[in-house]
Amino acid sequence: MQPKNMMKKKSTSASKASLLLFLCQMISALDVPLDSKLLEELSQPPTITQQSPKDYIVDPRENIVIQCEAKGKPPPSFSWTRNGTHFDIDKDAQVTMKPNSGTLVINIMNGGKAEAYEGVYQCTARNERGAAISNNIVIRSSRSPLWTKEKLEPNQVREGDSLVLHCRPPVGLPPPIIFWMDNAFQRLPQSERVSQGLNGDLYFSNVQPEDTREDYICYARFNHTQTIQQKQPISVKVLSAKPVTERQPILLTPTGSTSNKVELRGNVLLLECIAAGLPTPVIRWIKEGGELPANRTFFENFKKTLKIIDVSEADSGNYKCIARNILGSTHHVISVTVKAAPYWITAPRNLVLSPGEDGTLICRANGNPKPSISWLTNGVPIAIAPEDPSRKVDGDTIIFSDVQERSSAVYQCNASNEYGYLLANAFVNVLAEPPRILTPANKLYQVIANNPALLDCAYFGSPKPEIEWFKGVKGSILRGNEYVFHDNGTLEIPLAQKDSTGTYTCVARNELGKIQNEVQLEVKDPTMIIKQPEYKVIQRAGQVSFECTIKHDPTLIPTVIWLKDNGELPDDERFLVGKDNLTIMNVTDKDDGTYTCIINTTLDSVSASAVLTVVAAPPTPAIIYARPNPPFDLELTGQLERSIELSWIPGDENNSPITNFLIEYEDGLHEPGVWHYQTEVPGTQTTVQLKLSPYVNYSFRVIAVNEIGRSQPSEPSEQYLTKAANPDENPSNVQGIGSEPDNLVITWESLKGFQSNGPGLQYKVSWRQKDFDDEWTSVIVANVSKYIVSGTPTFVPYEIKVQALNDLGYAPEPSEVIGHSGEDLPMVAPGNVQVHVLNSTLAKVHWDPVPLKTVRGHLQGYKVYYWKVQSLSRRSRRHVEKKILTFRGNKTFGMLPGLEPYSSYKLNVRVVNGKGEGPASPDKVFKTPEGVPSSPSFLKITNPTLDSLTLEWGSPTHPNGVLTSYILKFQPINNTHELGPLVEIRIPANESSLILKNLNYSTRYKFYFNAQTSVGSGSQITEEAVTIMDEVQPLYPRIRNVTTAAAETYANISWEYEGPDHANFYVEYGVAGSKEDWKKEIVNGSRSFFVLKGLTPGTAYKVRVGAEGLSGFKSSEDVFETGPAMASRQVDIATQGWFIGLMCAVALLILILLIVCFIRRNKGGKYPVKEKEDAHADPEIQPMKEDDGTFGEYSDAEDHKPLKKGSRTPSDRTVKKEDSDDSLVDYGEGVNGQFNEDGSFIGQYSGKKEKEPAEGNESSEAPSPVNAMNSFV
Repeated sequence: MQPKNMMKKKSTSASKASLLLFLCQMISALDVPLDSKLLEELSQPPTITQQSPKDYIVDPRENIVIQCEAKGKPPPSFSWTRNGTHFDIDKDAQVTMKPNSGTLVINIMNGGKAEAYEGVYQCTARNERGAAISNNIVIRSSRSPLWTKEKLEPNQVREGDSLVLHCRPPVGLPPPIIFWMDNAFQRLPQSERVSQGLNGDLYFSNVQPEDTREDYICYARFNHTQTIQQKQPISVKVLSAKPVTERQPILLTPTGSTSNKVELRGNVLLLECIAAGLPTPVIRWIKEGGELPANRTFFENFKKTLKIIDVSEADSGNYKCIARNILGSTHHVISVTVKAAPYWITAPRNLVLSPGEDGTLICRANGNPKPSISWLTNGVPIAIAPEDPSRKVDGDTIIFSDVQERSSAVYQCNASNEYGYLLANAFVNVLAEPPRILTPANKLYQVIANNPALLDCAYFGSPKPEIEWFKGVKGSILRGNEYVFHDNGTLEIPLAQKDSTGTYTCVARNELGKIQNEVQLEVKDPTMIIKQPEYKVIQRAGQVSFECTIKHDPTLIPTVIWLKDNGELPDDERFLVGKDNLTIMNVTDKDDGTYTCIINTTLDSVSASAVLTVVAAPPTPAIIYARPNPPFDLELTGQLERSIELSWIPGDENNSPITNFLIEYEDGLHEPGVWHYQTEVPGTQTTVQLKLSPYVNYSFRVIAVNEIGRSQPSEPSEQYLTKAANPDENPSNVQGIGSEPDNLVITWESLKGFQSNGPGLQYKVSWRQKDFDDEWTSVIVANVSKYIVSGTPTFVPYEIKVQALNDLGYAPEPSEVIGHSGEDLPMVAPGNVQVHVLNSTLAKVHWDPVPLKTVRGHLQGYKVYYWKVQSLSRRSRRHVEKKILTFRGNKTFGMLPGLEPYSSYKLNVRVVNGKGEGPASPDKVFKTPEGVPSSPSFLKITNPTLDSLTLEWGSPTHPNGVLTSYILKFQPINNTHELGPLVEIRIPANESSLILKNLNYSTRYKFYFNAQTSVGSGSQITEEAVTIMDEVQPLYPRIRNVTTAAAETYANISWEYEGPDHANFYVEYGVAGSKEDWKKEIVNGSRSFFVLKGLTPGTAYKVRVGAEGLSGFKSSEDVFETGPAMASRQVDIATQGWFIGLMCAVALLILILLIVCFIRRNKGGKYPVKEKEDAHADPEIQPMKEDDGTFGEYSDAEDHKPLKKGSRTPSDRTVKKEDSDDSLVDYGEGVNGQFNEDGSFIGQYSGKKEKEPAEGNESSEAPSPVNAMNSFV
């Protein structure tokens, strides 16, 4: 029988009015009490209690178990159909049925094949009162087929284009779970740009160069069989395209502008839109004409998937996905229709009736489309079932009237449409049972007077019995307003009195019999407080008592509880609880509060409260306070494995009450002589229960504390050694940090001393790769705090746990921590490096962050290396001094301060992790604009005459641009040092001297001189000079023509002096542009030169010369710059004349020797050199390999690639470029050295020469530099 395909019963055309009238007259069905003894005795049709799911997919490797459990009275028998026909399990040796059950077990593990047992199964449970049937159970064997072999062509795609990698997994049962990984079994990272579709394909909205790889692998996981199938790797090569063309979005899936989607009610609705475009489009979802349902809507796969859970018909409609980037947008409309498999509105319920009663079975279901309702009885369509005059079918309702015991049956309701079916079993059980009383006989009920009393009389019978109550054995039936009779048979006495005590009889009768039961009722006197506690005021250190006297029923036992402020009384010996009172000794301020006495009996409870107020005691004479004396007489009792009781006698408190006791312990086994804090207790307590740890040899001591301080420790107690046990705790501070790219260093803080709980402390170290490994890898190590796991992938997360163990066992399961294997240097450089010059000394650099998977460690930041290449004004290169700026975190920009104006710079960017720096990005060149120049390098005034002066100057040390002109300003100074009018002259930039004419004779002038660029004026230099009188020397001495010759760390200063003899000179200098005080150096004697030492390389300095004793006369300022710091110079001997001459002589000598050898060889003889070599073999000559006669391989220190066999120098004695780019031929023979990174040669010249052994009659050739190099090992 297949319920989904059952015949539809023709609807009965009964009058609706007559049906309604019938239902109104119908007698309600019986309620069967849930009494286990009663249920065992009553007959009941079968009920299916457990069955396998409708769609049952089984593992082909395991036995098939098809469940069918049922209950009934008598116990039901079971039978099965397969594909609509009887399934005779006795004829199949592989099939058995469990005892007292309908569950089938098909033995697959002993030779059966799961595919042979596929089909539709249905179970029937039958007894004398009917038959219940199960759902149709469709058995299918799970399948995990292999991937079909296909030839996968490499995918070549231009940068920026879209790409779809098809998975096309094999069709399995159930469908597999799809995921993409690489050869290293690492999941491929997904993003808004790259993601997996619902069909398993991998979609690229646009490809980037980093997408190039040869190991895109699609995996299909079949959960039922626990297998994973792998597709062949797919190769993708991204072709560089410059520039990359941006494109507006187009949809990769779904195609077209509209599509349709049908989903079932209650399922999860998944809608997907994946778009291509550059920049990567962003997806947005809307519902046309409505809102997306709140609390049920979720977005997945970077908003490419719309997920609505528990869909209903209200979710039908048009859903639009919109893909948008900066170039435009596109959209797709999905029309969603929500259908519904049948679902219950009213499922039929079991019906228990008495003979002659009426009842109904109602089966109402809904769905889309509307399901059809059909009825079966005992598993047979009701249309062909045996007639029953008591039933009438009206569509979804069966009406029963005047039922008899033969009307008992199990009815099945089937509601089905094209999307599924529902099947429900409901029995009609017609019972004829005499009355039964389920309440135990002579049950005793006790109540307090003036409270309600409820006397039970649980019953059952069919037809439903009538219940009557009597008081006493021969009393009359109880009636009247003082009693309440409940439908379940309970008698209620709303206000029980003492005279209500007695025996009550319950009588149940129907047409099949009569039964009675007696219960007892006792009414007790209420409990009362006849003397309540009263409000009290007491002085500190006084004594107070609260009374609480009660009266109660003599048959009830009361219990008295005292509370303080609705909480328990303090655990303090000062509180004494008596039979009728509470006494508080030595009252303190803390005793203020409300005290309540509560009296409880098994039937009632009463309480009363009073307030205690504590006031200050009268003043007392001054008392001397001191620390307490130490406790004594320590005693250990109640020794257990994990606890012990310690008691002591307090010492004298010395007029200051002891506030608390400190208990300390010593571990004589692990730390003898060291005392540790254990606990503390209030000062009123002299006994404490102490928690102990295993495997510790305890001693205890007690310290008393009052407001003055601590007492001396007591004498130690006797020792107590606890037994060893498993560790209670695990190591703390567990960490996993790799020290190398291929390891994981697991560290932890070891357990201390007694924490081991026993001898033989060790640690179980376990680890597994997070989200990759299912199984843990574990080792057990000694009592150490570190373990190194080798051979790990680079920088991957690991789950780590460390568990302590000792000779007795393990500690509890430890918690897991996350660590990482070792870092390696980053793989790629930041891309798209851009520089924005903000002004002549400041620039901003931008870059794209590197993909996190290429960092191979914790991203610490980025480093920007930048350096000045040359000044644009001088066009001359200088020493390269690279500067480094570090930007922490995942920043993508930074500022470069302190740049020199009008200069060309280069920079590159590198990513930094915990291991170090990654490769540098390609050097980026940028230029700074012009700035204002520095001051002219010097200003000299010479050739004074009566009315003229000659000015000479040097160009600025730092022009910072193209000089446009010089500005000269000057003004006269009179004898009182007052300044006259200021004159300004603009001088062309290509001039270096000027003769000022028409000046006043014998007049001092002050000059101000500076240079200009298009940006503005630079700092100025000043000088003073005097015109002369006719044939008269100047009045004032002067120092002129100050010149400097600067090196890296020193400068030679020279000057010319005009004035009186025996002048004492000094030199003042400082950093140009600095506001620091001038530094002064005294010149010995009357010399006109001085050497400044200890200068900083590459720094501009200002200098001036003065003469002491000449009214502070000083020269004008001069500016110079020290040279940059240079590496120690090495003489390149290859460019020295003597070396070139020597090499030419050696070459000529070799040529002569070659000619002689050629002549001797043609004659077949040996020349003397050969004879000497044969006679005196050089012991340092390296032997040839026996197999091929070649020398040992030569290895390049750069790439470690060995030369191939036979790669020695050709017979023409020439060296090919590919053999060695680092050939030492240019440096002559016998060179044994190496090169620095900048190409400079370091090493030594060796006189050793390698000799080749002669073979046959061939004469040995003289070793050339080429041969020496190629045979060098």
